[in-house]
Amino acid sequence: MRGKHVKIELSLEERSELEKYTKTGKRSVKLVNRAKIILELDEANERKPMTQTQIAKKIGVTRQTINDVKKAYTEKEGITDLLQRKKRITPPVAPKITGDVEAHIIALACGPVPEGCARWTVRLLADKSVEQNYIDSISFKSVQRLLKKHNLSLT
Repeated sequence: MRGKHVKIELSLEERSELEKYTKTGKRSVKLVNRAKIILELDEANERKPMTQTQIAKKIGVTRQTINDVKKAYTEKEGITDLLQRKKRITPPVAPKITGDVEAHIIALACGPVPEGCARWTVRLLADKSVEQNYIDSISFKSVQRLLKKHNLSLT
Protein backbone atom coordinates (compact mmCIF):
# COMPACT_ATOMS: atom_id res chain seq x y z
CA MET A 1 0.00 0.00 0.00
CA ARG A 2 1.50 3.33 -1.04
CA GLY A 3 1.10 6.64 0.73
CA LYS A 4 -0.52 9.58 -0.95
CA HIS A 5 1.62 11.77 -3.18
CA VAL A 6 2.44 15.08 -1.57
CA LYS A 7 3.40 17.88 -3.92
CA ILE A 8 6.14 20.18 -2.82
CA GLU A 9 6.10 23.47 -4.67
CA LEU A 10 8.56 26.11 -3.55
CA SER A 11 8.28 29.79 -4.24
CA LEU A 12 11.23 31.57 -5.86
CA GLU A 13 12.19 33.08 -2.51
CA GLU A 14 12.12 29.71 -0.74
CA ARG A 15 14.09 28.09 -3.53
CA SER A 16 16.79 30.79 -3.49
CA GLU A 17 16.95 30.62 0.32
CA LEU A 18 17.46 26.84 0.20
CA GLU A 19 20.09 27.10 -2.52
CA LYS A 20 21.95 29.73 -0.51
CA TYR A 21 21.62 27.54 2.61
CA THR A 22 23.25 24.57 0.87
CA LYS A 23 26.15 26.57 -0.54
CA THR A 24 27.19 29.04 2.18
CA GLY A 25 28.07 28.90 5.86
CA LYS A 26 29.05 26.17 8.27
CA ARG A 27 26.09 23.91 8.90
CA SER A 28 25.28 20.38 9.92
CA VAL A 29 25.43 17.89 7.05
CA LYS A 30 22.04 16.56 8.13
CA LEU A 31 20.41 19.98 7.76
CA VAL A 32 22.14 20.67 4.43
CA ASN A 33 20.92 17.29 3.15
CA ARG A 34 17.38 18.21 4.21
CA ALA A 35 17.60 21.38 2.16
CA LYS A 36 18.97 19.46 -0.84
CA ILE A 37 16.17 16.90 -0.58
CA ILE A 38 13.48 19.59 -0.55
CA LEU A 39 15.12 21.27 -3.55
CA GLU A 40 15.09 17.99 -5.47
CA LEU A 41 11.47 17.24 -4.53
CA ASP A 42 10.36 20.69 -5.72
CA GLU A 43 7.81 20.33 -8.52
CA ALA A 44 7.40 24.05 -9.22
CA ASN A 45 10.45 24.26 -11.49
CA GLU A 46 10.47 23.47 -15.21
CA ARG A 47 12.37 20.19 -15.07
CA LYS A 48 10.83 16.85 -14.28
CA PRO A 49 11.25 15.91 -10.59
CA MET A 50 13.55 13.01 -9.80
CA THR A 51 12.36 9.78 -8.19
CA GLN A 52 13.16 9.11 -4.56
CA THR A 53 15.70 6.45 -5.54
CA GLN A 54 17.49 8.89 -7.84
CA ILE A 55 17.50 11.59 -5.16
CA ALA A 56 18.80 9.10 -2.58
CA LYS A 57 21.71 8.13 -4.83
CA LYS A 58 22.51 11.73 -5.75
CA ILE A 59 22.54 13.08 -2.17
CA GLY A 60 23.80 9.92 -0.45
CA VAL A 61 20.88 9.22 1.87
CA THR A 62 18.26 6.49 2.14
CA ARG A 63 14.75 6.61 0.76
CA GLN A 64 13.43 6.55 4.32
CA THR A 65 15.33 9.78 5.02
CA ILE A 66 13.63 11.35 2.02
CA ASN A 67 10.22 10.23 3.29
CA ASP A 68 10.99 11.61 6.76
CA VAL A 69 12.08 14.98 5.35
CA LYS A 70 9.00 15.16 3.12
CA LYS A 71 6.75 14.38 6.10
CA ALA A 72 8.50 16.96 8.28
CA TYR A 73 8.20 19.60 5.55
CA THR A 74 4.46 19.03 5.10
CA GLU A 75 3.81 19.02 8.87
CA LYS A 76 5.79 22.18 9.58
CA GLU A 77 4.57 24.04 6.52
CA GLY A 78 7.74 26.01 6.07
CA ILE A 79 11.44 25.68 5.54
CA THR A 80 12.67 27.65 8.54
CA ASP A 81 11.53 25.04 11.09
CA LEU A 82 12.82 22.24 8.88
CA LEU A 83 16.33 23.71 8.79
CA GLN A 84 16.75 24.05 12.55
CA ARG A 85 17.63 21.41 15.07
CA LYS A 86 14.95 20.43 17.51
CA LYS A 87 15.62 21.78 20.99
CA ARG A 88 15.63 19.23 23.78
CA ILE A 89 13.07 20.04 26.47
CA THR A 90 14.52 17.88 29.23
CA PRO A 91 18.06 16.63 29.73
CA PRO A 92 18.75 12.99 28.83
CA VAL A 93 19.16 12.05 32.49
CA ALA A 94 17.45 14.00 35.24
CA PRO A 95 19.87 15.38 37.84
CA LYS A 96 20.06 13.17 40.90
CA ILE A 97 21.14 15.94 43.25
CA THR A 98 18.40 18.53 43.53
CA GLY A 99 18.41 21.79 45.43
CA ASP A 100 16.83 20.11 48.46
CA VAL A 101 19.53 17.45 48.61
CA GLU A 102 22.22 20.12 48.22
CA ALA A 103 20.72 22.11 51.09
CA HIS A 104 20.61 19.05 53.36
CA ILE A 105 24.21 18.08 52.63
CA ILE A 106 25.44 21.64 53.19
CA ALA A 107 23.48 21.79 56.46
CA LEU A 108 25.09 18.50 57.51
CA ALA A 109 28.56 19.82 56.67
CA CYS A 110 27.95 23.01 58.67
CA GLY A 111 26.41 21.16 61.59
CA PRO A 112 27.99 19.30 64.49
CA VAL A 113 30.47 16.50 63.78
CA PRO A 114 29.25 12.98 64.61
CA GLU A 115 30.56 11.35 67.81
CA GLY A 116 33.91 9.67 67.47
CA CYS A 117 35.01 11.82 64.53
CA ALA A 118 37.34 14.80 64.55
CA ARG A 119 35.73 16.45 61.49
CA TRP A 120 33.43 15.82 58.53
CA THR A 121 34.84 14.01 55.49
CA VAL A 122 33.20 13.79 52.08
CA ARG A 123 32.76 10.03 52.54
CA LEU A 124 31.16 10.59 55.92
CA LEU A 125 28.83 13.24 54.47
CA ALA A 126 27.85 10.90 51.61
CA ASP A 127 27.10 8.02 54.02
CA LYS A 128 25.20 10.26 56.44
CA SER A 129 23.02 11.78 53.68
CA VAL A 130 22.03 8.27 52.53
CA GLU A 131 21.44 7.22 56.14
CA GLN A 132 19.19 10.26 56.72
CA ASN A 133 17.24 9.38 53.50
CA TYR A 134 18.05 12.64 51.75
CA ILE A 135 19.01 10.63 48.67
CA ASP A 136 19.04 6.94 47.68
CA SER A 137 22.75 6.81 46.90
CA ILE A 138 25.50 9.33 46.32
CA SER A 139 29.22 9.05 45.72
CA PHE A 140 31.75 10.93 47.78
CA LYS A 141 32.95 12.57 44.54
CA SER A 142 29.50 14.09 44.03
CA VAL A 143 29.59 15.48 47.56
CA GLN A 144 33.08 16.84 46.85
CA ARG A 145 31.88 18.61 43.67
CA LEU A 146 28.87 20.00 45.52
CA LEU A 147 31.04 21.48 48.28
CA LYS A 148 33.47 22.92 45.75
CA LYS A 149 30.59 24.45 43.78
CA HIS A 150 29.47 26.30 46.91
CA ASN A 151 33.05 27.18 47.85
CA LEU A 152 32.87 25.22 51.11
CA SER A 153 35.78 23.54 52.84
CA LEU A 154 35.69 20.77 55.43
CA THR A 155 38.85 21.92 57.21
